[in-house]
Amino acid sequence: MIIVGLTGGIGSGKTTVAKQFKHLGIPVYIADDEAKKLMQKSKIIKRKLIQLFGDKAYINNKLNKSLIANIIFNDATYLEKMNAIIHPKVTKHFEKWVLKQEAPYVIKEVAILFENGGDKYCDYIVTVTAPKTLRIERLLARDNTTREKIEAIMNNQWPDENKIKKSDFVIKNTSLKSTHNQVNRIHKQLLKKLSHK
Repeated sequence: MIIVGLTGGIGSGKTTVAKQFKHLGIPVYIADDEAKKLMQKSKIIKRKLIQLFGDKAYINNKLNKSLIANIIFNDATYLEKMNAIIHPKVTKHFEKWVLKQEAPYVIKEVAILFENGGDKYCDYIVTVTAPKTLRIERLLARDNTTREKIEAIMNNQWPDENKIKKSDFVIKNTSLKSTHNQVNRIHKQLLKKLSHK
């Protein structure tokens, strides 16, 4: 199975792009969504997160997102430790998921694809970009957050120029119509490449 990694900084519009690939009949795996589910379901992950963040990491059996976000915001090393707990489990889950798919290729959407070395397991990579000001505007409108918190997350992610250098395709996501056309074009190019393999 051909794996196409889909990545981009926070607020770049990866979800919008993922939906458009899905609309074209391509199976899409959203790593962040699956990670959230595993943090709720996996007893091993729960135990390790409580060891890392303390007894208040879960309240009434639900992940205490605000506590964890605060700890990570004040000390980025906790993010690395948390990722080291969760990413191997997500990778295993993805491998099982891929085996069930029947399509020319699948999309694996990962916010920190390069940062966690996931790019090595992809056949092609699509990076979604958008101007920083637009990304911040989108996030302030979408999430209950602050500019300071958004910038802290952005600083933990690779800059776009680094991602672009290592990508096969780049989508500039500034308008829905243009993004839709770019997705269609990439889809056709991928199918063409696959037909020559």
